[in-house]
Amino acid sequence: MRAVVLREFGDVGNAKVDDFPDPEPEPGEVLIRVQAVAANFVDLLVIGGKYQFLPDLPFVPGKGPAGIVAGVGRDVTNVSLGDRVLAMAEQGGYGELVTAPAINVFKLPESLSFVDAASMSLVYDTAWFALFERGRLAAGETALILGASGGVGYASVQLARARGAKVLAGLTTPAKASLFDADEIEGVVDLSVENIRDGLRDQVYALTDGNGVDVVMDPLGDEVFGAALRALAWRGRLVVVGFAAGDIPTLKANYLLLKNIEVSGLQVSDYRKRRPDQMAECFADVFRLYEEGKIKAAPVETFPFEGFADALEAIRSRRIAGRAILDLSNG
Repeated sequence: MRAVVLREFGDVGNAKVDDFPDPEPEPGEVLIRVQAVAANFVDLLVIGGKYQFLPDLPFVPGKGPAGIVAGVGRDVTNVSLGDRVLAMAEQGGYGELVTAPAINVFKLPESLSFVDAASMSLVYDTAWFALFERGRLAAGETALILGASGGVGYASVQLARARGAKVLAGLTTPAKASLFDADEIEGVVDLSVENIRDGLRDQVYALTDGNGVDVVMDPLGDEVFGAALRALAWRGRLVVVGFAAGDIPTLKANYLLLKNIEVSGLQVSDYRKRRPDQMAECFADVFRLYEEGKIKAAPVETFPFEGFADALEAIRSRRIAGRAILDLSNG
């Protein structure tokens, strides 16, 4: 098969489109012919050798592709040949064929295209677990979504609103609020203000009558983390999803006591391995909300298979609004 192959960790230029052996499904695995796959920020970390879980070299990067079942291993009963599926594979998505454990393969609604399914992959499940499992966000509460124009951020806005929560969109570029319909967010928190430590809280208090927010979804880290902590309401919860803004922050534990607040972390791939039933519940809920018209996939920019480096650079430079999708359907 043709695939993007990485033979040495480092720059994106180390990855090349090349021939690679066709994967074969082991017992309990599914073989998928990839139709579309998202380029993700995490792919940059994996290629750079900076992610916490790194495959053995050489390998094909790419997580969570959408495609058509092309083969099944022994004991697979949840999908059949020809099914349209989303495969939450940890690697291999940047290839024409990929295998994934059957417990991590989910049938797509007929109304959901491969491109939109790939757009929702890895971000809607991350957002769902961050908001509802770790953050325990409830209807009527208020959530601050940091990095709201990013993949996980956009999904978090959609899911929080669909569950009846109020949403504040935290954006380093406030103009990107145009991604959202007027009824999807209650207001914008400008993360580019000069004094973020006080400026973030001041904006949140102004938008919440001085109450603060119940849940913060934080994929940014760095100094934004500490500023967002100060904007939590009494008994508020902040969920750490990543550190896209730079440094990994620290906190003084006494602050948690003073406001009765919580900080938790999310590594969503652990749920695929340890709680597959809960992951299946997550995607069933996401697909149901999509079919009911309560959520939608982010806007996408599609790239040809050979344009994977351009897609990743668009993510690195934050040039793209929405999601970068590699379209393999005509490959």
